[in-house]
Amino acid sequence: GLEAAIARHARNHRALVAGLEAMGLEMAVATPWRLPQLNAVRIPDGIDDAAVRGRLLRDFDLEIGAGLGALAGKTWRIGLMGYASRQRNVVFCLNALEAALKHEGYGVDTGAALEAAAASWQAAA
Repeated sequence: GLEAAIARHARNHRALVAGLEAMGLEMAVATPWRLPQLNAVRIPDGIDDAAVRGRLLRDFDLEIGAGLGALAGKTWRIGLMGYASRQRNVVFCLNALEAALKHEGYGVDTGAALEAAAASWQAAA
């Protein structure tokens, strides 16, 4: 039902955020204002927005949204809506983003994102 869907979105959002933060990424929206279904992530300085999104699409068949308007080139939008809000999708996204960021020369601690996401799910169980 609706309550279970809301709880699933919240759990997966928290795990995604934990993983992103473990990679050294920051959320673009303060915690009280975040939507679990649409996650806005700050693009680190020196990282080419289009190159990362292109690699994700080309190598992983994963599309994340670009920032719009004043946030173009400054944020990514990662959706966890409806059926897409699944643990396996969060894991896939974190793995793919880690690989794409490494390819761009961003210092990512390999596996830290998945460890953080797993810890978040474990805490929610």
